[in-house]
Amino acid sequence: MEAEIITIGTEILLGEIVDTNTRTLARRLRDIGIDIYLTATVGDNAKRIAEAVRSSASRADVVITTGGLGPTIDDATREGIAEGMDVDLAFSDELWIQIQDRFAQFGRTPTENNRRQAYIPAGARPVENPVGTAPSFILESEEAIIIALPGVPSEMIHLLESDVIPYLKTRLGTYEIIKTRLVRTAGIGESTLDERISDLEELSNPTVGLSAHPGRVDIRITAKAESMQKAEEMLWSIQATLEQRLKDHIYGTDEQTLESVVLDLLKERDFNLVTLEAGTEGLLSSSLGPEKETLIASEQMLVQKMDDPVHPFLTSMMHEHYASAGLGIKLLQEEDSGSTLEICAILPDAQETIKENYPAIFVNMESRAISYALDLLRRTLLKSQ
Repeated sequence: MEAEIITIGTEILLGEIVDTNTRTLARRLRDIGIDIYLTATVGDNAKRIAEAVRSSASRADVVITTGGLGPTIDDATREGIAEGMDVDLAFSDELWIQIQDRFAQFGRTPTENNRRQAYIPAGARPVENPVGTAPSFILESEEAIIIALPGVPSEMIHLLESDVIPYLKTRLGTYEIIKTRLVRTAGIGESTLDERISDLEELSNPTVGLSAHPGRVDIRITAKAESMQKAEEMLWSIQATLEQRLKDHIYGTDEQTLESVVLDLLKERDFNLVTLEAGTEGLLSSSLGPEKETLIASEQMLVQKMDDPVHPFLTSMMHEHYASAGLGIKLLQEEDSGSTLEICAILPDAQETIKENYPAIFVNMESRAISYALDLLRRTLLKSQ
C-alpha cells in the first residue's frame, strides 16, 4: 500500500507555522509498512485542494489530508475533497449530533457556521473527534482511500492512533513492519563515504541512503519485514557491515549527536572542559549547551588576537579554571586567501592539533569547524582511554 500526505493551510505556505503533521504521519505509516512517495502542502483554496487530492488519488492507494476542517469560510478541505473526487457534499445528522454534544461539554451552543462541519463528501464515513470540534471523515472510492484529519497536531495524533491506524491495519490485512536506523559518521566526506558503501546503497531491502550535514554524514538504513524482530536483524546486519568498513568514523546511532557523545565520554572520565574559539561566533560553546558538570568555562577571542598557535592560549585557560580537558578553535576566513582552520584538543594524557588550509571560503564553514573540533576531541578521548 502506498500513501501520499497533503497538509492544508495558507499559514504553512506563508511560513507562519511549522508543519509537524507530515513528519508524524510519515513515521507512523512507515511503522505499519505503508510506503510514502510524495508529500505536499496546499493553501486554503477549494480548487487547489481538489487538484492536489485528485492528483494524489491517481497515484496512491491512500491520501491523507490534515487541516481545513474548521467552521470558517477558508476551511475548504471538505469542498476540495468532494470536488476532487467528483462527489457532492452531504449533511451528516450523526456528525451534527456529535458536534452539538461536543459543544455542550464546554457549556456552549454551536453557531450556524458550525453546521458546515457536518457536511462531508457523499459516501464518506464520519470519524468523531472527542478531543476537538473539527470532525474528520474517511472516503473510500475506486481511485483511493481519502482520509481527512484535523490540522491541530494534538487532535490529528489522537484520531490517527484511535481510528486511522486501526482502520489501515484492517485494510492491509497482513502488513509489514518498516524500521529505520540512523548511523552517524564524522571525519569522512559524503563522496568518500559513498564510494565505500555504494554496493549497500544499491540494495532494495534494506535500503541505505546518505544525508549530509556540515562536517557530518548520516547513513539511513530502512528495513521492511513481517515482524519487528526480523526488521531489527536486517538493520543490525547492515550496521555491522558499516562498522567494519567505517570503523571510528561512526560516532553514534539514531538520537545520538556528536555533542552528546563527546559530553558522555567526558563524564565517563570525570573530566571538566573549557572551550576557546575565534572566528566561529561562539558556536562551539552554544552547541554543547549548559552542561555545568562538564563545560565549566568558554571564551571567545577576536581572530586578530590569535596570530599565535591555539595551544598556549588554551593551556593557560585550562590552568586558570583547573580544567582537565580543553578544546580550542581558530578559524580565519579571508576572501583573497581562503580559510585556515586550527583545532587543538588537550587531555591530561594526550593532545592533538590539526591545521588545515582551504583555497576558498565554504558555506557553513563555522558549523563544519565545530564538527571537526568535536570529532577531534572524541577521537582523542577514545585514544587516551
